[in-house]
Amino acid sequence: MAKLSLSLLLFFFFIFCINIGTVEPLNRAAHSQTRTFIEASCRTTRYPALCVKWLTRHASSDTPPTAQQLTRTALTVSLYRARRVKLYLVKVAKELKATKAKEYPVVRDCLVEMDDSVSQLSQSVGELCLLDPKAEMMSDDMYWHLDNVDTWVSTALTDASSCLDEFPGQRMSKMKATIKSKVLNVAQLTSNALALFHRYAAAAIEKHP
Repeated sequence: MAKLSLSLLLFFFFIFCINIGTVEPLNRAAHSQTRTFIEASCRTTRYPALCVKWLTRHASSDTPPTAQQLTRTALTVSLYRARRVKLYLVKVAKELKATKAKEYPVVRDCLVEMDDSVSQLSQSVGELCLLDPKAEMMSDDMYWHLDNVDTWVSTALTDASSCLDEFPGQRMSKMKATIKSKVLNVAQLTSNALALFHRYAAAAIEKHP
């Protein structure tokens, strides 16, 4: 069910965004080129193994993705995972509030941070779609879109990190450990997406000064 949900999310952005990668299986020839490109791109990230794992699952089925397509897919994966964590936190917070558990304020604050993160990532994916991959030169509008994406993804990462700060140390309940693990995954995916975006943006500016 989780794979279906992510497939639908990627398909949604395919409808509203030109040339986004799909989740169809790669043919053999394209697979080798795509994996090579993904592995090279992921070396610039902080969590390369995680980067390769997710992006090879959701790459273009026909040809190796462009840097923009790869960035968009990475952001969409981050958004999907952030939404999943948010829904989990909503459920946990509701249960804790009902029992007046002492952990409720911490989980509530984390939920607020993750809700903000979802909003920022959603905006960044939409903003990236406004960048014309066929543009021959950088316009003021393109610089503005790039700056927006950078700001929103950076803020989403800060939000996830702030949530992690609510769970310091190693000794904690199973519930807190589960939340920390889920949020950490979102933070790592978002960090990777931001690194890929920076790589794409730098190349775009250099190519179209």
